[in-house]
Amino acid sequence: MRKKNKMLRIGFIGCGAIGSRLAKSVKYDLKNHCTISGLYDLAPEKPQNLVKILRLKPGLIKKSVEELIASCDFVVEAIASNETTTIIQKVIHAKKGIMIMSVGKILSTPKILALAEKNHTTVLIPSGAIGGLDIIKSVGANNISKITLTTSKPPSSLSQSDYLTNKGITLSKVKKETIIFDGTVQESIKLFPRNINVAATLALGSQVKNKIRIRIKTSPQFTVNSHEIEVCGTFGRLTLRTDNVACPDNPKTSYLAVLSAIQTLKQFFYSVKIGT
Repeated sequence: MRKKNKMLRIGFIGCGAIGSRLAKSVKYDLKNHCTISGLYDLAPEKPQNLVKILRLKPGLIKKSVEELIASCDFVVEAIASNETTTIIQKVIHAKKGIMIMSVGKILSTPKILALAEKNHTTVLIPSGAIGGLDIIKSVGANNISKITLTTSKPPSSLSQSDYLTNKGITLSKVKKETIIFDGTVQESIKLFPRNINVAATLALGSQVKNKIRIRIKTSPQFTVNSHEIEVCGTFGRLTLRTDNVACPDNPKTSYLAVLSAIQTLKQFFYSVKIGT
């Protein structure tokens, strides 16, 4: 057991645009509640840049995921990689708390939450770029008959993929509003892993992933990332819409997703009492 009043040590796996903004919030907004104890990224230059920007000690840069995990009590995962699922599982196996930004990995690997429950590990999932999850959760899965999520993004915030190429869609050549995907949550996460975390968040919050339809649209006329949600069921009908500007550091991420993660951390750490 740690001594009372000892600050929680927080480590960052992923030091890109999102991880950097979260680390900045931890240093300046949560300095009385937790301290940065480690930084790791698959691209070594990213934690090096973050150390310079936040004026941190170079020794905080860790050479491996295992070294990072050993240095902290809680981990912020903000890394887009094929290794993300494995990294998340390593954190949970070590019984360290974690906030997961790559929400799609949870939906595609359900055993992550089961493992967290088995190890009595805290897992935080920010609401991300959408609102109304509290209402959807309160409605309950049994009272929901269908959900439709329509995401609209400018071409610059999406990534060209084999799927789009096979469909004959070249993002740089899109001249008018175009539906680039219409399908299930599982399909959307597989085909657009870095662009549709909101679908996974919605599926986890509603617990009705098989009743959700995902539509993704793009157009050069779109200037923001928009998400429209329609929920129908025995309770009635609910419609929600968010128009999100892109994160200044990463056009493929909604700024609201970053702000949501910061607020999730604040709510968690404000409620934690070390040593109890």
